[in-house]
Amino acid sequence: MRAVVVTSFGGPEVVAVVETAVPEPAARQVRIKVSGAALNPVDAGVRAGVFGGAGKALGLGWDVAGTVDATGVATGWTVGDEVVALSYGTAKPFGTHAEYVIVDADAVAKAPASVDAVHAATIPLNALTAAQALDLLALEPGQSLLVSGAAGAVGGYAVQLAAHRGISVTGLARAADEEFVRSLGADRFVSGAVAAGSVDAVLDAAVLGESALEWVRDGGTYVGVIPQAHPASVRGVRTDAVEVSADGARLAELVALVDAGVLTARVAETYALDEAAKAHARLAEGGLRGRLVLVP
Repeated sequence: MRAVVVTSFGGPEVVAVVETAVPEPAARQVRIKVSGAALNPVDAGVRAGVFGGAGKALGLGWDVAGTVDATGVATGWTVGDEVVALSYGTAKPFGTHAEYVIVDADAVAKAPASVDAVHAATIPLNALTAAQALDLLALEPGQSLLVSGAAGAVGGYAVQLAAHRGISVTGLARAADEEFVRSLGADRFVSGAVAAGSVDAVLDAAVLGESALEWVRDGGTYVGVIPQAHPASVRGVRTDAVEVSADGARLAELVALVDAGVLTARVAETYALDEAAKAHARLAEGGLRGRLVLVP
């Protein structure tokens, strides 16, 4: 099979497509024939060496949508099932940017019925990150939340999920994105200055750090999206950062929300697997609304 890897760190030019044996699932694992796999900033981080791992080939790709192609024992899945899954890890030999991928059975959920596999491939990492970040915030209906990067992939899901829970959401994004962010369910929109101490909590999907912390009231909550990189607590504000975990049951709940029209899966562009380096270059340019998706 073909798979996307990096064997040295750098820019998009280090991304390579290699030929390797089709992997075999062990007990409680499934093999998925990939139909679509999103490209995320974490993949660019692996490529650039942010997470280490020098001296060995590192596979890229965390999100997958496709068809169960083989199973180990005790999986609960059947060959032919249409699924989505999260393949967690920054130091794996092969990721979801491949023709086939092995994942743990409990990381898998049934694919949404309302969108195609390319759109479904944008759900696992970003929607799980948003949902698990909201869990850390532990807000009650009626409390106020500011989501930075509200037009982005994680931020957009966070706005929709929070609004669905009855939380009062302010979306922070570029002025040109106001109509879109409000369409996601934001009660308020800002593109510039935010009053200090004006919200109960911040979900900092734009990675603004200490400046975003200032917007939280005394005793409120701040959650970032880069593990262990959140700012130190001040004024009694609890600070934390989400580290996404694979959770097939939770992913199934999010898929159901996609099918119910609560969550919107967004695709910016698609690339063939052999064009992975071009996709990385496009990601580096920025300005995307939705994810890039590789299609084997």
